[in-house]
Amino acid sequence: MLDQKTISVVKSTIPLLESAGPELTKHFYQRMFSHHPELKDIFNLAHQRKGDQPVALFNAVAAYAKNIDNLAALGPAVEKIAQKHTGFLITAEQYNIVGHHLLETLKELGGDAVTDEVIEAWGKAYGLLANIFIQREAQIYDDAATHQGGWRGTRTFRITAKTQESAVITSFELTPVDGLPVMDFEPGQYLSLKVEHPQLENVEIRQYSLSDAPNGKRYRISVKRDDQGAVSQLLHEQFNVGDELQVIPPAGDFFLKTTDDKPLTLISGGVGLTPVMSMLNQRLAKDTAQTLWLHASENGDVHAFADEIKHKQAQYQRLAAYTWYREPQPQDIQGQHYDFSGTMELNAINGQLPTSGDFYLCGPVGFMAHVKAQLTNLGIADEQIHYEVFGPHKGL
Repeated sequence: MLDQKTISVVKSTIPLLESAGPELTKHFYQRMFSHHPELKDIFNLAHQRKGDQPVALFNAVAAYAKNIDNLAALGPAVEKIAQKHTGFLITAEQYNIVGHHLLETLKELGGDAVTDEVIEAWGKAYGLLANIFIQREAQIYDDAATHQGGWRGTRTFRITAKTQESAVITSFELTPVDGLPVMDFEPGQYLSLKVEHPQLENVEIRQYSLSDAPNGKRYRISVKRDDQGAVSQLLHEQFNVGDELQVIPPAGDFFLKTTDDKPLTLISGGVGLTPVMSMLNQRLAKDTAQTLWLHASENGDVHAFADEIKHKQAQYQRLAAYTWYREPQPQDIQGQHYDFSGTMELNAINGQLPTSGDFYLCGPVGFMAHVKAQLTNLGIADEQIHYEVFGPHKGL
């Protein structure tokens, strides 16, 4: 635990942090990569270029400073980050590198306000937080290694099926080359792929949602082609059936936690349907309480799993499904391909939406914020609403 003096000094730096803003963490990453270019093989450089990762790290640092005397409040954030870290195979030794460059960044940008006392306090505070992450991540690594069908580090998988689900989403079935079982996962979690290719400047690690229920034999991921995403383009264009990929064990803190007797509402926008497809398939395998599937897509061209959902809706009486197309195309037939046009407005299904049970959201941040506001207005409590943001985490 930290002493009161250290806590007071750290909290006193909050105005300094807020005045520096994300420029602080942007400088930190530039500094760290210049001294340790090998870390470019771990971090998602696309998120660096977009500025998402520096903003996410700044928010995390600021939240830590504000809650330094109430670390329990950070528990959910710690778990989310620890799960992400294991997907990048972060090691305990790398925390020393991060800590060194974080303190040096404070010195370089903080001016006279960053005294030796401030550096000492932040050194202690960082050391405490790093130890929390190191211990939790070691536990996650150990759990994956000792789980039936599990492993540590990377494992070689072969692409045994490649299916185009829409104009922009393709599914990949991955089967272990060693022929042994694979560990189960929680529906909603993701796989991390460690990709090396002549077209990539660095080794790249990317995380993709598992889009089917666990079966102990193979995994399925569904990947959206991103025009700015080098790895997603490679997967779509260069990787085919028979090719091999290095896979890191399933991870993630966004997964189905509801009980079988509760109503379940799955809400997705665009490629956000991939983790909730896994949830849906797991749920329907038990065919218990009412399940409601709500999906928003741009149009039929980019609408993935449309036929599969219609088939399931005909097969399972306790499943109801509704689809919104923001801008339907002439070939999209209302009533056959979609139910409503425009953005997702829940009053369109008035009476169908349960007020009890759990609600799982995944999709663009703006979409989820819009839906969450509607759910809140309908009296749905925050603890009933669970959501996932692809990439660095953002609040709604």
